[in-house]
Amino acid sequence: MFGLGKPRSKFGKFLDKHEITQQDLVRKSGVNRGTISRLCQGDAFKPSMKNAHKIIKALRQLTGKNVDYDDFWSM
Repeated sequence: MFGLGKPRSKFGKFLDKHEITQQDLVRKSGVNRGTISRLCQGDAFKPSMKNAHKIIKALRQLTGKNVDYDDFWSM
């Protein structure tokens, strides 16, 4: 169900592996659906620091894992 055979970024693969839907992350983080979708599609797009902070905080709550910005995006 997750990924549906589309090319995925590290971030997208992480969501798939942990069975987190984009919609779940949108609700938990408050980040726009379009932003989350772009982040899942490829590694070329990076979130603003404000959105990255919201996403990382939400992922920590959803997974219980200590994830960090560097796990998905390089500076």
